[in-house]
Amino acid sequence: MSRAGPPPEPRRTLVVSGLYPSRARPTFGVFVENRLRQLAASGTVVPWVLAPLPWCPPGADRHPAWRPLARTPAFERRHGIRVDYPRYLHLPRLGVPIQPWAIYRALAPRLARALRDGARIDLIDAHYVYPDGVAAALLARRFDLPLVLTARGSDLNQIAREPVPRRWIRWAIGRAQGLVAVCSALARVFEELGADPGRVRVLRNGVDLELFRPLDQTRLRAALRLAGPVLLTVGQLVERKGVHLVIDALARLPGHTLLVAGDGPERAALAERARRLRLEARVRFLGEIPHERLADLYNAADCLVLASSREGWANVLLEAMACGTPVVATAVWGTPEVVAAPEAGRLVAERSAPALAAAIRDLLAAPPARAATRAYAERFGWEPTTAGQIALFEAVLAEWAEQRRARA
Repeated sequence: MSRAGPPPEPRRTLVVSGLYPSRARPTFGVFVENRLRQLAASGTVVPWVLAPLPWCPPGADRHPAWRPLARTPAFERRHGIRVDYPRYLHLPRLGVPIQPWAIYRALAPRLARALRDGARIDLIDAHYVYPDGVAAALLARRFDLPLVLTARGSDLNQIAREPVPRRWIRWAIGRAQGLVAVCSALARVFEELGADPGRVRVLRNGVDLELFRPLDQTRLRAALRLAGPVLLTVGQLVERKGVHLVIDALARLPGHTLLVAGDGPERAALAERARRLRLEARVRFLGEIPHERLADLYNAADCLVLASSREGWANVLLEAMACGTPVVATAVWGTPEVVAAPEAGRLVAERSAPALAAAIRDLLAAPPARAATRAYAERFGWEPTTAGQIALFEAVLAEWAEQRRARA
């Protein structure tokens, strides 16, 4: 009998992303952490995360807007993964063109020190192309390391429209050995920006089918004192998420209740909008909800509503579906790739309150069986994405090794 050799040594990756949670901001960038956790759990990769944050002036924790940033620790271990939070100087608005360079200057000493101390880094894995990915490309150039960039949405479909960031982004794309888009729409933008199509892979986000699963809706609704049709929206309270349009749509839906899970700069304006429309009794602002508690809300709702003006791949859609709850969403960017069957829900071509209200009425008049919606979501587990990442990393590293041999 032949004996198998020792298992291959895990790849050591440096993950660069300012979109990463901490104990001070547990839901911020959780989609990046979720993907990384699945990859680390495979045993093929040991990641180290550098999550750069803007420097906060003394006393910043006294201001609500700055408090989470100011209270973020220098480092912590999350789900077994080491995460460092280096600070860089950022001037709001004025600092955007030089932000990649500022981040690079903050990260380079950390990486240099780790390498001097004997750490091994096989590959840089950067999430969000601008500014994080550009800073990672600068690191890759300085330390002669291969680079994989992941685009997630507004980094390509919004920021890349600005002249200076666009030049930075095109340079980073040309420097990367691997490019990941979370939906086909973003993959096309990569190519429009000059990427070699052979380097672009679509690896969509997955959903945790154990955490997000059908629960007893009757019990949950009783605990939340809900009656009648229940709508839910989940996300940051910023204009592009369209919560104001969902509130306006609610005014056209008598007897419906709207749960709003999330926080952000628009909260006061949204509460005032609900008051002005005399909807205070039917709109509940729940604040920021821990990720692991969202399943209760998805299960309590009859429909998740997402009225965004742009999305790469909205995780909340799959999370709701995995709980058996169908969705109504605006047909922007990657969303049609997520909501691609009647049992998933309805897409809205026009981003307006009347169109949203009409789609909600249509869906709730003949909702799909919750088991059918759950079965649809089960097609989007994490396993294919994790396997795709591993295959991409191995291909990049093989190409990199061949190039180094050719240079020797």
